[in-house]
Amino acid sequence: MTHQTADITQAVLDRLDGCTDERFKQILSAVIRHAHALVREVDLTPDEWMAAIQFLTRVGQTCDTKRQEFILLSDTLGISMLVVQLEQARRSAKALQDKTARAMPTEATVQGPFYWEGAPELPLGADIGEGMPGEPAYYSGRVTDTHGRPIARCCVDVWSGDGEGVYDMQMGEEAGMRLRARFYTDDEGHYRFWSIKPTYYPVPDDGPVGDMLRRMGRHPNRPGHIHMMVYRDGYVPLTTHLFAADSPYLDSDAVFGVRDSLIVPYEKHAPGTAPDGRRMDRPFHTCRYDFTLAPAA
Repeated sequence: MTHQTADITQAVLDRLDGCTDERFKQILSAVIRHAHALVREVDLTPDEWMAAIQFLTRVGQTCDTKRQEFILLSDTLGISMLVVQLEQARRSAKALQDKTARAMPTEATVQGPFYWEGAPELPLGADIGEGMPGEPAYYSGRVTDTHGRPIARCCVDVWSGDGEGVYDMQMGEEAGMRLRARFYTDDEGHYRFWSIKPTYYPVPDDGPVGDMLRRMGRHPNRPGHIHMMVYRDGYVPLTTHLFAADSPYLDSDAVFGVRDSLIVPYEKHAPGTAPDGRRMDRPFHTCRYDFTLAPAA
């Protein structure tokens, strides 16, 4: 009696016969098939496989409560963005098929590793960029559904790095939350707040993902952007960015998150009166963007 098999892949798949979780079985079967196919395609050596194991071990060891190297790995390989696209298409299918819709849902993009749950709720028009490095910017717009109806009391959860491209989570515990807040739209779906104009920055490249990017011959930079998470019960939640139209790296974002519909101009103004009546003693920018949410299925 022999325990050898000519097809190790099939032998591993056969061990899933007792699995009662059909979705888990479907996903893991695909992982096994594709992973085994990769090994055969590149004729992987033991030393190369050990190097891969050591790389993934280092990725895990680099994670902590404020840094998620595995998310960064997923982002820089384009997997996060692919999952986002599939999820938005799946959850917005009804809206995409609605021939009476006046607009399609705003495109989603990656959440990234710097989201921090529990940002303070502030009144419309508040300034979250005061005292922060960077040029002041006034953000405004409206949130509507795919039929153009305003969505009142919709949360617009925003966060970004500062004018030097640094996020609060990279500054240590003493920094606390900076350049983050949650705003709620008014009865007509309008939002408005002050922050700064975002600048480009490199993703953390002092760990194993940075080593991978350098070996791939890639830069680690992301174009300037502000994060927006827009949600209310009854609608498909949206996680997206607004990208500054004059930022470098729009055509080579390290995490593949740029979409043309999310690139927006930041109009620069001389010192004077801002759209909300505020007197500005230094130059400032304005950025307007309207969001469209799909009704939940």
